Amino acid sequence: MAVAGSHEDEARGTRERLASELRRLRALSGLSGRDMAGRLGISQSKVSRIESGATMPSLPEVTGWARAVSAPDETVRRLVDITEQAFTEVEAWRTAMRDRPHLQDEVQERENKTWWTQTFQPSVVPGLLQTAEYARRVFSLFDEVPYGKEELAAAVAGRLNRQLALYQEDRRLDFLITESALRWRPGSPRLLLAQLDRIASQSTLDNVRIGVIPSDALAVTYASHGFVIFNGRNYGTGTGEDAEDENDSYVTVETVHAQLNVTGPDVAHYRRRWSRLAEMALFGDEVRAFIAELGAEIRGRGT
Repeated sequence: MAVAGSHEDEARGTRERLASELRRLRALSGLSGRDMAGRLGISQSKVSRIESGATMPSLPEVTGWARAVSAPDETVRRLVDITEQAFTEVEAWRTAMRDRPHLQDEVQERENKTWWTQTFQPSVVPGLLQTAEYARRVFSLFDEVPYGKEELAAAVAGRLNRQLALYQEDRRLDFLITESALRWRPGSPRLLLAQLDRIASQSTLDNVRIGVIPSDALAVTYASHGFVIFNGRNYGTGTGEDAEDENDSYVTVETVHAQLNVTGPDVAHYRRRWSRLAEMALFGDEVRAFIAELGAEIRGRGT
């Protein structure tokens, strides 16, 4: 789930430390894997996967495990800390971009491992929908790790290469964009008009669903930052081992200084927030009509 390199190793180490501690506690208690499965109401095979580090347990499963072995309060607190650390990983942009010109290849690798992504953006057009010039302007404004001329060109090329996913019919890509994001202008009105035309065009693809939240929509929720939900390989397909597929789902959140990678039960918070945001959005022909009206307004002001 992590961006790359040392961060991925650190995340894996945290999960392995949790698995080792849970395995040790069960062994010391004298409970068998079957006994633990019965106490937690899960399969014995899942107990084995948790202890091997192949499956990340939920926080309730971890605290239930601790109760089953009569762990002292101090041990329970330590297990909770390790679990929460494993569920939410933080990597500063400066660390992520150390020794590399951009992160587009790593992002594409994550995207290629999932069949369905849900992207919410309140302030900028999502990267997969950006025109080349819009993308170049966005990257040039990223001052946490300034791009040099060659790095900027490489980042734009990497972003455009990621957009091949839009034309893969076995992929599903959902977007929610606020009206403010559509109006945000990193260049000339002409640049923005070209960007709006591209969004309208991409909204006609069968595997792409674009929703726009108008500024005057009745608010039923809010989100102060953008996020992307990467759905597990079986999520939403009706196949797989019930909730265990959630271990393949995660969320990335971009903040000013770092990226958060959220896994486990906290993913559900973002699913609920996405559903509420979607209630406020326009889709299909309504979106294209909205974009056409916005374009006409911009043209009316002159280019």
